[in-house]
Amino acid sequence: MDAHAAAEFYATPTGAVAAHLLRRRLAALWPRLDGQAILGLGYAAPYLRLWRQHAARTIALTPAQIGAARWPPGDANLACTAEETALPFADLSFDRVLLVHGLEAAESARALLREVWRVLKDDGHLLVVAPNRTGLWAHLEATPFGHGQPYSRGQIERLLTASLFRVERRDSALYMPPTRRRLLLRGAGMWEDAGRALVPRLAGVTIAEATKDLYAAVPTSPRKLRRLVFAEAR
Repeated sequence: MDAHAAAEFYATPTGAVAAHLLRRRLAALWPRLDGQAILGLGYAAPYLRLWRQHAARTIALTPAQIGAARWPPGDANLACTAEETALPFADLSFDRVLLVHGLEAAESARALLREVWRVLKDDGHLLVVAPNRTGLWAHLEATPFGHGQPYSRGQIERLLTASLFRVERRDSALYMPPTRRRLLLRGAGMWEDAGRALVPRLAGVTIAEATKDLYAAVPTSPRKLRRLVFAEAR
């Protein structure tokens, strides 16, 4: 997937409906982020509009292998491109990081998450959106969700834990089938409600909210230090 193909998808009726459904879940998790600094990483421009009006700043960064993102016309351009393993921001720069169309496309998921850990404030929150490996969307290459490495909920949680994050909340979205038929698109809300109730494992994307686990690397018990004895040279 590249940024140009993602932009073309979100300009279609299917992409617009998918973005609406996913924004609805993201808004439920992060209702308002007044005065906060937000980084959208991957291809996040269609979703940052949720908070742009009240946030202190919102920045959309696309990794170099994806290409430059299109910023909505009429707004100040706060989009950039950089290597995912060398984000051009100081430590502790952001209150929130939204990772969408990023984890599955990463050349090194752990290296990417290490950079996210670095630029995220100690009390900040990370929201990961990734294709669900058992959902329909991960198996259709006509959408951005059908490219890269899909994940199960357990895989994302283990990856975040190994990257010194602690998962706080879990969610899912996109139970609507990836279709172009307008009749099915008009019933997207019904598909979403029915899917969440009846077949939660078939969601198109899995969502995880995590915080930095600042104590994950601290030993659980004191380590015994070896005493070094130096003999006087004669």
